[in-house]
Amino acid sequence: QVQLVESGGRLVQAGGSLRLSCAASGRTFSNYGMGWFRQAPGKEREFVAAISWSGLSTYYGDSVKGRFTISRDNAKNTVYLQMNSLKPEDTAVYYCASNQIAYGSGLTLPSMYNYWGQGTQVTVSS
Repeated sequence: QVQLVESGGRLVQAGGSLRLSCAASGRTFSNYGMGWFRQAPGKEREFVAAISWSGLSTYYGDSVKGRFTISRDNAKNTVYLQMNSLKPEDTAVYYCASNQIAYGSGLTLPSMYNYWGQGTQVTVSS
């Protein structure tokens, strides 16, 4: 059974930084693309960032480009989301997800992920 466990969310002031982590287990981590999504109260789930299985390709949502960086450490079965210059509108529950197909594509689409973590709350105060 695949498990994804996020950590690192907390309350931070606007302009600050956070690094989220997502530890994966249950299958060969290095074969699968990984993504980060977020959901704020009353809003739909939003794509944040994704990284290919090799780590060579990364993708970002328009609202976070230039501020957030996704990375992965296949030796540690972990994907990270470095968030800088945080804004109050970044407040949301952040979820990591694992692509449903080994070496798959379409990493910006929630439908391409079949495993999700429980989420970690990020709150940015103004």
